[in-house]
Amino acid sequence: MNWAAIALVGGFGFLWLGVVVFAAVDSTAVARLAQGAFGIILMSWALHKTALMLRRPRDTPATGPHHAGTPL
Repeated sequence: MNWAAIALVGGFGFLWLGVVVFAAVDSTAVARLAQGAFGIILMSWALHKTALMLRRPRDTPATGPHHAGTPL
C-alpha cells in the first residue's frame, strides 16, 4: 500500500459524502444513509491505513535480529 492509494480512497470518500449530502436530495432516506455510510467507510479505511503507515515498523521474525541465523 502506498500513500497515493490511501489519499485517493480518502479523497474519493470525502467527495462521495459531499455529493450524497448536498446533491442527492431527491434520493430516498435509506439510499442516502447507505451511500453516506459507504463514504464514511472509505474515509475510515483511509484513516486506518494512514495510522498503520505512520507507526514505527517492527522487526519481522524472518528479518529480525533474533532469527538472523535460521533458514527460511
